[in-house]
Order: sequence, then C-alpha cells, then structure tokens
Amino acid sequence: MNANVAIQVLPDVHGDEEIIRVVDAVIDYIRSTGVTYYVGPCETAMEGDYEQLMEIVKQCQYIAIEAGAPSVMSYVKITYKPDGEKLTIERKVSKHHKNDAAKKSSAA
Repeated sequence: MNANVAIQVLPDVHGDEEIIRVVDAVIDYIRSTGVTYYVGPCETAMEGDYEQLMEIVKQCQYIAIEAGAPSVMSYVKITYKPDGEKLTIERKVSKHHKNDAAKKSSAA
C-alpha cells in the first residue's frame, strides 16, 4: 500500500433519495474492487496501490453517470508515498470508533 485516497461524489440529481441511490452505486463499485475502504458521511476513503486507486477514482465518475446522473462532480484527496507505508484507515479512525459497537447494542 502506497496511497490513501478519499473521494466525495456529488451527482447532479434532484432529491436526497436520488443522491443516496447514485452514491450507493458508486460505493457498491468501490466495495467490488476489493480495496480497503471506509465510508464516512461526506466521503469514502480507500487505501492501496496508487495506480489502482486512480483507476477506481476514474471509474466512479462513469458509475455515477451509468446510475442516472446527467453529470457528476467529485472531490478527491490523495496521499501518495512511493517508498514506504502510509498510515492505514484503521490506525487513523479506530480510536474514534472503539465505543460504537457498545452504543449500538445499548440503543437496541
């Protein structure tokens, strides 16, 4: 792994349900690639090989269009370090989510 990429896909569609539907199609595609990813409320983070991640970013635009968006805007953040490992998603966020499972089970 030599890169982290975060992508926010903003399809040009009307209504929250349509936005969610198109973005879900993009997330389903990202899931299908097998890369490690983390879905947040405003973007999806991925980690892996730089070239593979750039191809995924490119395909996300096509997926949004295929899902019915007439156009799409995306914001992309890239961390690339050709020599050596990057910080993992797990290391970045796990300390902030360690109590999530306990909160979910107590709410049930």
